[in-house]
Amino acid sequence: MTDKHAEKKMTDLGKKMLKEVEGGEGPTFETPLRTKSNTIYDDGIGCLRLGEKKELRKFLSVSQARTFMQTVAIAAKTKRFIKEELHTSIRGLFYQLKFSLGEDLDEELFSEQSESNALIEDLEVAMGVMREDLHLTTDRKGVVAGALKIRDKFAGDETVIDCEKQGRSGWMIPSDVDNGMEIEELEADWVLVVEKDALWQRLNEDRFWKKENCLLITPKGQASRGTRRLLRKLADKKLPVYCFMDCDAWGWYIYWTIKTGSMNLAYLGRDFAVPESRFLGVTMQDIIDYEFLQKLTIKAKEVDIKRAEEMLGYPWINRHKPWVDNLNLVLKTKKKIEQDALQGQRLTFVGEYVNEKINKKKWLP
Repeated sequence: MTDKHAEKKMTDLGKKMLKEVEGGEGPTFETPLRTKSNTIYDDGIGCLRLGEKKELRKFLSVSQARTFMQTVAIAAKTKRFIKEELHTSIRGLFYQLKFSLGEDLDEELFSEQSESNALIEDLEVAMGVMREDLHLTTDRKGVVAGALKIRDKFAGDETVIDCEKQGRSGWMIPSDVDNGMEIEELEADWVLVVEKDALWQRLNEDRFWKKENCLLITPKGQASRGTRRLLRKLADKKLPVYCFMDCDAWGWYIYWTIKTGSMNLAYLGRDFAVPESRFLGVTMQDIIDYEFLQKLTIKAKEVDIKRAEEMLGYPWINRHKPWVDNLNLVLKTKKKIEQDALQGQRLTFVGEYVNEKINKKKWLP
């Protein structure tokens, strides 16, 4: 979304409220409900999205006046950021808004950042914008290496970033990969998402991305918004996306967040989800297929057991027999295994493992 379009959306919101006031009515703000009960899995698009339930917030309501005022304050402030062509973090926005209501009042507009964070998301879903369109940034987290060139227009400069020439560090994925940023050249054939930075470094040292002509990406744990958005854009370019995570509660969660989206960001729908992605491993079946791994398992924690049980109850997961079989193995054996264990035999085995999994199509959907 262009700055001009995003600014117009904020202006139109203000004009609507002004018209309500001039008509003798209290201003209102309508937003879809971001609740568990209003979050559904859409088979058609293969990811989580919000349902049709909405909430109407009214300024002339004792219970809603403060929230309404906070929402308007965020809209006004982000409109100014766009107009001034400046960016800040959601933490920076919090401090911009943290002020008193008057000389004789000591009531703060925001006392905790969690208040403003939630309302930023409300504004996103209600106005059909992303926080990045409102010049709000989040922490950079993901890293990529491979045959990808990015044209970056930022702060008056224009730079072409070659992800094949970033050395041992790779290119750090920013929170906004849409505004002022576009894919200039893409020669890679597929994408490998590696949960842990340590394993990414191991494969990067082997120049795995060069040998196999792939993009090597690590979200360094849970994938950030920028990383998830970039993966969606690469999938739209018809690149297969394979995910390589731990066989435990956290690894499963990271994968399914990439694949179907998360509940708290369900309002972003398919723009931040990759239903086409596949789970290479590590899987419980690997313990059977690779004998040396049998000595390298770890006792599953209570959180792993509970998570496996929960996942077996999700209709978008239990429809896949391979996932049901693997999760039942976790419950039966009370074991889990980390991707790092693949280095137990020899360090270079990690790349061989990935290739074998892809060539023999030994992945989970």
